[in-house]
Amino acid sequence: MTSEVTVGTGAGLDTADMVLNIGPQHPSTHGVLRLRLVLDGERVLSAEPIIGYMHRGAEKLFEVRDYRQIIMLANRHDWLSAFCNELGVVLAVERLMGIEVPERAVWLRTALAELNRVLNHLMFLGSYPLEIGAITPVFYAFRERETIQAVLEEASGGRMHYMYNRVGGLKEEVPAGWTGRARTAIDQVRRRMPDLDKLIRNNEIFRARTVGVGVLTAAQAAAFGASGPVARASGLDLDLRRDEPYLAYGELQVPVVTRTAGDCHARFEVLLDQVYVSLDLAQQCLDRVDQLTGPVNVRLPKVVKAPEGHTYAWTENPLGINGYYLVSRGEKTPWRLKLRTASYANVQALSTLLPGTLVPDLIAILGSMFFVVGDIDK
Repeated sequence: MTSEVTVGTGAGLDTADMVLNIGPQHPSTHGVLRLRLVLDGERVLSAEPIIGYMHRGAEKLFEVRDYRQIIMLANRHDWLSAFCNELGVVLAVERLMGIEVPERAVWLRTALAELNRVLNHLMFLGSYPLEIGAITPVFYAFRERETIQAVLEEASGGRMHYMYNRVGGLKEEVPAGWTGRARTAIDQVRRRMPDLDKLIRNNEIFRARTVGVGVLTAAQAAAFGASGPVARASGLDLDLRRDEPYLAYGELQVPVVTRTAGDCHARFEVLLDQVYVSLDLAQQCLDRVDQLTGPVNVRLPKVVKAPEGHTYAWTENPLGINGYYLVSRGEKTPWRLKLRTASYANVQALSTLLPGTLVPDLIAILGSMFFVVGDIDK
């Protein structure tokens, strides 16, 4: 005996819902994510993000590495924001140890953090249009990335995992003339950014795929703990650089880019406009670095031990708020280092955003949430 089942025509017929797994290896995700979808034809009825395929146990590894070694682990969970990740760890350890970092190191860290933000945003500005069919922008985005990348490589020796922060400052002084070359790179990128901007921001096909699609309200963003560009595109006006300044941000005017639409296009626009802001902030920091002399780190004992206690250091990472909760028992390794990542909070909203949308819009929404899967799974 056979039975006939009509699956997913979506035309009002008596159809069976289809369960579709996107992933865990899917080219349109930044890492290995799995989405379990229930579809009626091409319409999404429910979506469940299933995480953990990249889980590397970073938080447990922190507990058996000393305070110099954990920096190496920290810059890998969001591999597009490596400098900012390591920065959060050293800020937490410095706070617990009561270390005051030399002023030149503070301003250099701020400049490098902003350049790292530009690198992160350019990756998404190139890859997001690519995910929904626009091939050209990625070439422009990578041209600008390479210009900034060369500057960070010259200072740190690394292109992706910089390992340039140390407890008490930076690994070493920047090369002679580096600030001038960094400023030249910033000027080049600022001058050429309109090429990418004009190509994509008001492109009618891109707008048709993104305007009004995947709307996340400010209340929803707050409820999910979303932060960074995703939350600010929904009108959630929160930026730790301005609201709880760290490093040299208290002495800088930090313009916070926001939108109110909360759709895919608003999220893309926030990212695009933040590149201009970060280039300006980095240039201001480099101008200040040139006026300062002195060391870029403090001498530490051979074995670094944080005193007993606990602290929480949070920073405005490129993708949102990144926090490290450090608990020390007075040993040379952390007793516990809890990691609060931006991507983990941002991706939770997918279960609310995706139901009711069509499958092609699903890819547009997924890409616009700007997450790195290593940052979710940590």
